[in-house]
Amino acid sequence: MTTLAHSVTDSATMLRRNLRHALRYPSMTISVAVMPVLMLLLFTYVFGGALGTGTGSEHYIDYIAPGIILMSATAGAVATAVGVCVDMTEGIVNRFRTMPISRASFLTGHVVGGVIQTLISVALVTGIALLMGFRPTATPVEWLAVGGLLTGLVLGLTWLAAAMGLVAKTPETASNMPMPLQFLPLLGSAVVPTDSMPTGLRWFAEYQPFTPIIETLRGLLMGTPIENDGPLAFAWCAGLALVGYLWARSVFNRDTTR
Repeated sequence: MTTLAHSVTDSATMLRRNLRHALRYPSMTISVAVMPVLMLLLFTYVFGGALGTGTGSEHYIDYIAPGIILMSATAGAVATAVGVCVDMTEGIVNRFRTMPISRASFLTGHVVGGVIQTLISVALVTGIALLMGFRPTATPVEWLAVGGLLTGLVLGLTWLAAAMGLVAKTPETASNMPMPLQFLPLLGSAVVPTDSMPTGLRWFAEYQPFTPIIETLRGLLMGTPIENDGPLAFAWCAGLALVGYLWARSVFNRDTTR
């Protein structure tokens, strides 16, 4: 068996292990989906009447749903960070070191498993938004672009979460480190247009990573102008994935060679 085939086989084994853990202990996976759903309900039915007037949308849910769908993509980072930290602190990695398995398979299994779980949550939140009255106008091709953009974002955030799990000393710390990623979209255009914000906050909102991603999702789903946000969105996703991957591999290689 070639080195590549051996690595793929070991990564698949690690992926099955992580998915079985998720099925055996579903509380973390459920919490990943529950928070975005609660925020969708809160902003639509409680704050929607007040916030919706400045969005330019006839129905506020058509404006906010893309932002909440993106927030569901960020929520999965917590589960990955905790899962990686638990494995690192409970000693299972030391056992893996004594076995003839690919070093890369540990992180790959966690990341691919995290991506799958998060995308399931994204699909769930999207389905609930549709039940609540969200009416996207996207064509099949645009839906494919939405799926590709969300998958790229989830992949990048999951690699970042894996790195956070590696540097965290306890699972509690690991669960807190990705929290800014979950709420940063609220400081973008997820809830209200950036034009309605004070000057300093508007500048931050327009230049942070999640705003062009939200606007690209909104444009693909609802037909609003995308302009330069499309290339920026895919560039941010690629950049997050690259930084997360290099950070995670560097920390993991350093820790496993001690």
